[in-house]
Amino acid sequence: MTNDFIAPDGHPRCQWCGGAPEFLPYHDNEWGFPVDNDQQLFEKLCLESFQSGLSWRTILNKRENFRAAFHHFDFHQVARFGEDNVQRLLQDAGIIRHRGKIEAAINNAQRAKEMVEQEGSLAAFFWRYEPIALAVPQTQTTSPESIALAKELKKRGWKFFGPTTAFAFMQAMGLLNDHAEECVIREPATRARELFLRPSDRQKPTA
Repeated sequence: MTNDFIAPDGHPRCQWCGGAPEFLPYHDNEWGFPVDNDQQLFEKLCLESFQSGLSWRTILNKRENFRAAFHHFDFHQVARFGEDNVQRLLQDAGIIRHRGKIEAAINNAQRAKEMVEQEGSLAAFFWRYEPIALAVPQTQTTSPESIALAKELKKRGWKFFGPTTAFAFMQAMGLLNDHAEECVIREPATRARELFLRPSDRQKPTA
């Protein structure tokens, strides 16, 4: 893949991060770096769902508003939201006021609590879907793993999370390194993934 975007520092980046100024810090510091914090994983799950049919720039610009509106995506708190919270969120101009997506976020918080009870953590579940073989960077929008992940989440009652959304989530959370070959951030992301201790590799606490 030929990369045409040269950042202000003179180094090449993934083409997409040249689309808006706010993309560059997100690309350089977050996208593709492995995450195992459950609250961060849930935040990204929600934001990817809210993005459906919209641009990531819209969501990124509203991210702090989303965090304030959803208690920084503490899914234990969001799971307790009722109709009064839905009405509050529908009046919040700082977020995406889409009833279906708001209700899906609340539903998914409830499902996240169940997943932690069943799997130990969200990270333990999601990192099982880390791809074994990587294709050429940024040449696909789904993968066998993202299709399997979306299917399993649907089975567990999650909403607004199809294979394309699942793949975008996996790219962002570092389950794969999809930075372009020429991108200066590809190597730091690779190193971060090499050093990352996956949930399946951690020792279980002794009794």
